[in-house]
Amino acid sequence: MNEYDSDRMAKLLEKTYGLKLVETPEEASVLILNTCSVREKAQEKVFGELGRWKEWKDAAPDRLVAVGGCVASQEGETIRKRAKIVDVIFGPQTLHRLPAMMEQALKERAEYDEQREVHKRVRRKAVIDISFPEIEKFDNLPAPESNGVSAFVSVMEGCSKYCTFCVVPYTRGEEFSRPFADCMAEIEALAAQGVREVNLLGQNVNAYQGVMPDGEIADLAVLIHAVAAVEGIDRIRFTTSHPMEMTQSLIDCYAEVPELVSHLHLPIQSGSDRILALMKRNHMAIEYKAIIRKIRKIRPELSLSGDFIIGFPGETCDDFKETLALVEELKYDRSFSFIYSQRPGTPAASLPDDVDLDKKKRRLNALQALLNDQTQAISDAMIGSTQRILVERLSRQNFNEMAGRTENNRVVNFDGSPDLIGQFVDVEITGAGVNSLKGILVATPEADRFKQRQYYAL
Repeated sequence: MNEYDSDRMAKLLEKTYGLKLVETPEEASVLILNTCSVREKAQEKVFGELGRWKEWKDAAPDRLVAVGGCVASQEGETIRKRAKIVDVIFGPQTLHRLPAMMEQALKERAEYDEQREVHKRVRRKAVIDISFPEIEKFDNLPAPESNGVSAFVSVMEGCSKYCTFCVVPYTRGEEFSRPFADCMAEIEALAAQGVREVNLLGQNVNAYQGVMPDGEIADLAVLIHAVAAVEGIDRIRFTTSHPMEMTQSLIDCYAEVPELVSHLHLPIQSGSDRILALMKRNHMAIEYKAIIRKIRKIRPELSLSGDFIIGFPGETCDDFKETLALVEELKYDRSFSFIYSQRPGTPAASLPDDVDLDKKKRRLNALQALLNDQTQAISDAMIGSTQRILVERLSRQNFNEMAGRTENNRVVNFDGSPDLIGQFVDVEITGAGVNSLKGILVATPEADRFKQRQYYAL
């Protein structure tokens, strides 16, 4: 989501002021820090980074410094007080107001310089807006522009689940879905620019409830069917999801929409029903496992990833063993796991953090070892198979090679030419490394159609 927001921010400033991204901070006239507050000590990391930025501000006092994102939303006043170099503070829902806020900051700076000549002790004020104006954000952002053949599309924001450990509802607001037609217009525009894969985004994306032009409500399943019908879009992903919103209609998409990848990121956080209840996840482990079984009956090759929190307040050794047992049973691929982070303002912050840190670390190491083994086993099992790859770019390992992704999001490097970018090709997997696969190109089934499309585009 932050990648998406950062990209839209850059496009907005380019359209409004002609600003361009630069390679180094020393070249910049505007410095923007886009933040996330999901993890512990995020605030202190922000202040630490701003401390390093002070030398760039001191070297060029006219530089504008802005802080946006969830830490800005949560700690706006604290940032204003602690980081004197910051000119603008904005939340994730007010990034569209950034140009106006920058203009206001420049105006206030000029007034400050005037007043300082008379009153030496006058303090400069930062411009701050961390409100939640919902749809206004999307109505005021520039039209999307593709940076490649795969694109993120934010279809909803916020979350209304209020899990006890999670700060998202307090920093991004409650769930709000973009109108169906707006989402489709953005996707169609991206497809016209050569995008072949879209990743539908939301803090809780499978809770999507977009109003359609006829007043009806489209859920995520309806949206996925519509996206699949867009000419040029041949691969669809969605993230992140909540088990409580995995409806039967969404599960049926795996049978009805071949463009939907055989990959699902579905966080559970713990395999213990007792801990799930303390987290206010509102489901049990058996219900979560039933969802995966249903999808794997349709797509036996489904690749599953998830999120796990280790050492949640009150977690016992038996609770942790239940998490290990769930992971062992469901065979996860490339999951995320962290030690519990107490987030200010969340219900869980008031719970006694009674799990010893060394114990938390040992549990995390054990879980990650199991997850890493499962990831490697899946990669090894892919050797000898032929995978459908969307070619995205030159390989970072070898510029004589191309790189693309499998349905289960593995990067594959293989010998090929740049004219394959944007095509789906068949690659035989010949090797599995820690972070990527090696392959041999065996077929380019789209070659003729792709060349024809390029010709007509010219």
